[in-house]
Amino acid sequence: MANFYLDTPALRHHLNHPLMKRIVELKERNYADKDKYDYAPFDFDDAMDSYDRVLQIIGEICGETIAANAEGVDHDGPVCKGGRVTYAAGTKENLDAVTKAGLMGVAMPRRFGGLNFPNVPYMMAADMVSRADAGFENLWGLQDCAETLYEFGNEDQRMRYITRVCKGETMSMDLTEPDAGSDLQSVMLKATYSEADGCWYLNGVKRFITNGDADIHLVLARSEEGTHDGRGLSMFIYDKRNGGVNVRRIENKMGIKGSPTCELVFKNAKAELCGDRKLGLIKYVMALMNGARLGIAAQSVGLSQAAYNEAIAYARDRKQFGKAIVEFPAVYEMLSLMKAKLDASRSLLYETTRFVDIYKALDDIAKERKLTPEERQEQKRFAKLADSFTPLAKGLGSEFANQNAYDCIQVHGGSGFMKDYACERIYRDARITSIYEGTTQLQVVAAIRYVTTGAYLARIKDYEAMPVDDSLKGLRDELVAMAEHYAAAVAHVVEAKDQELLDICARKLVEMAGYIVMAHLLLQDATVSPDLFNDSAFVFVRYVKGEVEKNVSYVMGFTADDLAHYKK
Repeated sequence: MANFYLDTPALRHHLNHPLMKRIVELKERNYADKDKYDYAPFDFDDAMDSYDRVLQIIGEICGETIAANAEGVDHDGPVCKGGRVTYAAGTKENLDAVTKAGLMGVAMPRRFGGLNFPNVPYMMAADMVSRADAGFENLWGLQDCAETLYEFGNEDQRMRYITRVCKGETMSMDLTEPDAGSDLQSVMLKATYSEADGCWYLNGVKRFITNGDADIHLVLARSEEGTHDGRGLSMFIYDKRNGGVNVRRIENKMGIKGSPTCELVFKNAKAELCGDRKLGLIKYVMALMNGARLGIAAQSVGLSQAAYNEAIAYARDRKQFGKAIVEFPAVYEMLSLMKAKLDASRSLLYETTRFVDIYKALDDIAKERKLTPEERQEQKRFAKLADSFTPLAKGLGSEFANQNAYDCIQVHGGSGFMKDYACERIYRDARITSIYEGTTQLQVVAAIRYVTTGAYLARIKDYEAMPVDDSLKGLRDELVAMAEHYAAAVAHVVEAKDQELLDICARKLVEMAGYIVMAHLLLQDATVSPDLFNDSAFVFVRYVKGEVEKNVSYVMGFTADDLAHYKK
């Protein structure tokens, strides 16, 4: 039987990272739940065994059910009739399978019916689900919205809504509008409070809403009359049971066709405020988007894995000129780089997720008691690392997913252009990852400050000081030299004190930082698991060296006078 966890040993490698000891310690609060819930762990080893067992269950569902339904779901897709959405038959089967297995609300506390898993095993599940069917990940993965409810809703809201999610109900985040995409401060969906009814009513239109006919919605709306910026926006909870929202249409998309992307019409839709007024965009959506971006990073890794698997299987099977095409250097060079990009983006994903786990757990503990000075320092450190690494994981991971999907079709040749092969669907599905939840360009905008403040370089220096196997020290020395060139390029731009020049060079600078970080992470992986990562470490360092040299040349040769040629 196919099992996407057991056939990917890299997942278990990342699950067993040393930081998991601290993550589990924080998440389980000295294993206090063991006396209340028979499925709660009683120590670290028991917790890790629980994660491993659940991931095996998810791996089996992905391999046997979700992947088997992917082509049918892509062909049939959801339909909209009478303002409601009906999922494809395969999607319904998928939802039924994950719900019966208790895999809704994976990261939620046990008191709501969740499993209380850290983000690391949860993102591993997202990784596998995305490999099976990236469109279904957009439905299953929206249980992320429950995290926002948990963080900012009151206890009554948590109990009423999170418990429903854990039982299998779906969620959506209704943010974008026809005239407010990346610029969410332009949102104009109107929220009006009725003193007579003691509740809020929503009116307006939302567009490009993933899983828009979900059971429970988080809605960004304008609550402050006369405002036109982010300070007038609040977050609301809309319950489909109350009515007032209809699906006008489902978008006809290039890929992820199993996931209904909807245009919604709100007509006096009853809603309740989540958190405080005026903080909808400034605080709550920012937290929601960071979680969503981590999820897209996991989706990108899953797609990269699917693309690589399809490419290597085809290359081993396809024969030309009397031998399998995998034996041709032009092909195995391409496959080796695909594997290196996959391993590098996965390493960055789980490094970022570990940072998120630690600071989020400490944030949660701070609601129960005062943190010690040491804990506050730890929380601040890991929050900064999480904030700086999230745009790298999402931006670079999604670009690698697109590149691997492209190369997968190239390995297939003419067959890859046909719908007979999964690579055609993977290619279409991958394209959105570098667009939604913040384009790659917006990830650069989020990341560039960590370039100019030296935060990325400081973290790179931390990696340089970490021990690696003797066989990898030569590669590490090459990375040290690359970091020096990167630092010189940063200084060249920063010292010019020209914002436009910085903006033009920003993507090159961010890519260099991210590539060097990813390469160091692969050296760490190869030190622990050489059989899994040695080849990828070597190939990726070679790739990064070429990219850094190219980008340094571009940046160092760029002057303020050159900007005139780039203006339109």
